[in-house]
Amino acid sequence: MMQIATWNVNSIRTRLGHIQQWLQKNPVDILCLQETKVVDEQFPQDSFPGYTCAVAGQKSYNGVAILSKIIPTSISIGFTPVLGAEAVGDLDAQKRLIHAQINGIEIINIYVPNGQSVGSEKYDYKLRWLRALHQYLSHFASLNLPVCVCGDWNIAPTDLDIYDPENKAEHIMASPPERQAFANFLSLNFHDGLRLCSQEAGQFTWWDYRAGAFRRNQGWRIDHILVSASLCPGVKNCWIDREPRSWAQPSDHTPVVLELVP
Repeated sequence: MMQIATWNVNSIRTRLGHIQQWLQKNPVDILCLQETKVVDEQFPQDSFPGYTCAVAGQKSYNGVAILSKIIPTSISIGFTPVLGAEAVGDLDAQKRLIHAQINGIEIINIYVPNGQSVGSEKYDYKLRWLRALHQYLSHFASLNLPVCVCGDWNIAPTDLDIYDPENKAEHIMASPPERQAFANFLSLNFHDGLRLCSQEAGQFTWWDYRAGAFRRNQGWRIDHILVSASLCPGVKNCWIDREPRSWAQPSDHTPVVLELVP
């Protein structure tokens, strides 16, 4: 049995104690982190005994990392190793994707751009990044490899994933082009881990810091673990752990955990 988790920690140095506390209670085999906001040389690798850390970071922004009890057999960063530099252009300048092969599974950890607001330049960048991600995942799908894609997708796939879905069609993270992009990933024969286990509404992974959103459970489900079809029979459970969001000075996201028999 393997447990794989994803968590946007919104600065690993600010949330280091939270991550250590959570891992003591939840010693998952693999933890994918987003928004680490630190250059590789300053990533606190020694703070996670028993874990190998694969990192791709930058100063103050973005950054992804994979913590694993099992030593990866390969690690790559960004789209370029699969798609080539010419096709990728400027999309790898921001550290948003890291891949590791662990225990025979392709673990891909992503931090999708937020997009700021529908129609903005950052929104256009987000859609361009998502198109590159589709090409990237298509490569793995074409090889029929066992793949697990973890991360902060910054997309609420359906109205079940928003506390108040009315009038959200023009809202960032819920606009039709973003949702279509997410549906396109599923069409590559990937499956939403949480929805394999539960169809309940009101299960959220992110709550705004303002207006008591967490206390009121006014959240969005934008952090997801997708698995390729070959892994689906092994999915035993998938859940959202709300507890860390209730701690003092938390990340605005909380972990998602997948339990899998490879």
